[in-house]
Amino acid sequence: MTPAIRTRELTKDFPVGFWRPRPYRALDRLSIEVAPGDVFGFLGPNGAGKTTTLKLLMQLVFPTSGDAEILGRPVGDVGIRRRIGYLPENPYFYDHLTAEELLGYYARLFRMAPVERRQRVTAVLDRLGIGAERRLQLRKFSKGMLQRVGLAQALLNEPEVIVLDEPMSGLDPLGRRDVRALILELRDQGRTVFFSSHILSDAEALCSQVAILAKGRLAAAGRLSDLQEFAVHGWELVVSGVPPHVLDRVRSRVRSVTAITGDRYAIDLPADARPEQWLAELAAAGATLVALNPIRETLEDLFVRRVSEMGDGGRPATATRVPRRGPGPGSAA
Repeated sequence: MTPAIRTRELTKDFPVGFWRPRPYRALDRLSIEVAPGDVFGFLGPNGAGKTTTLKLLMQLVFPTSGDAEILGRPVGDVGIRRRIGYLPENPYFYDHLTAEELLGYYARLFRMAPVERRQRVTAVLDRLGIGAERRLQLRKFSKGMLQRVGLAQALLNEPEVIVLDEPMSGLDPLGRRDVRALILELRDQGRTVFFSSHILSDAEALCSQVAILAKGRLAAAGRLSDLQEFAVHGWELVVSGVPPHVLDRVRSRVRSVTAITGDRYAIDLPADARPEQWLAELAAAGATLVALNPIRETLEDLFVRRVSEMGDGGRPATATRVPRRGPGPGSAA
C-alpha cells in the first residue's frame, strides 16, 4: 500500500548570521511514513522542527537534502495540490472579506462551478459551526473563529490528505471538542489527517500513530498500540467494603494499598498479577469492585522522557554552504 505521506532523510538547513552565515539545522534526516486513512500526530516542543516539516511538505520552503512524497507523488507535483488540504499554524486571510467571500474565492481557485461553489462553502461553514458570523468581515473575528475559518478552507476541496499545524490553537474547550470530533469524522471517511500539536491528551485520544520530534531529529515513532512503553506495568484495583483483616492480608502480597476516601482503597497489583483472581478473592470476602485500571506510561510520559534523552546540546550543523532553493527561510518552529 502506498503511504499517504512519506519522507526520506528530509533535511533543512537555514543560514544564520549576517557576515558569515552558518547553517542552522532545523530538520535532520527525517524519515517517516503515514498510512492512508490514519490520524498521525506529529509532536514536539517549540522549535523542534514541526512547522518546518509541514512547510516542506507544502513546498513553502525547500529541503537542503532528502525528499518527500504525498499520495505516492513528489510534493512538487501540481496534480497533488487538488487532493490535499492545509491549515498553517497562524493563518492570515484578507481581513476585509467575509468568511463566505473568502471561501468563495478559494473555491474559484479550485475551478468549482458556481452551484458547487455555493454548496461547498455553505457545507463547510455549517460543519465548523460558523453561523450568521459568516457574513461579517474577518477583521471582526476572534482568534478561535479565524481558526475555524482556516479549518473550513482546508476542507473546502474535500481533500484526501489533510495537513493541520496546531489545529487546536486558539480554540476554547467547546471548539477543541468540535475539532476532535471533526478529525474522527474525517478518519471514518477514509481520509488521512496529519497534524502537529502540543496538546498531548488530544493526540493520545485521536491518533493511531505518532512521531515525536526533538531538536530537529526523530525521537520516537510508531503506532501507540505497538510502542513498548505503553505496555501494562501493573493494575490499579479500586474496591470498597474490604474488611480490615483482609486488607492486612492483602498488603503483604501487593505493591501498595492506599486509602482513598471512606472505605475505598486502591490496590496496586504487579503486571503479572491476574486481576480476575483478586476480584474473586476480595468479592468472597465481601468487597465491592469500584474500578479496575491498567497502569501504563502515558503519551506525556513518553514525550517528556524521549525529548529529555535528546540532551541539551545544540543541533548538528553541516560544514557545507546552505544552497538557496526556494523563497525565504520560513520558520524553524
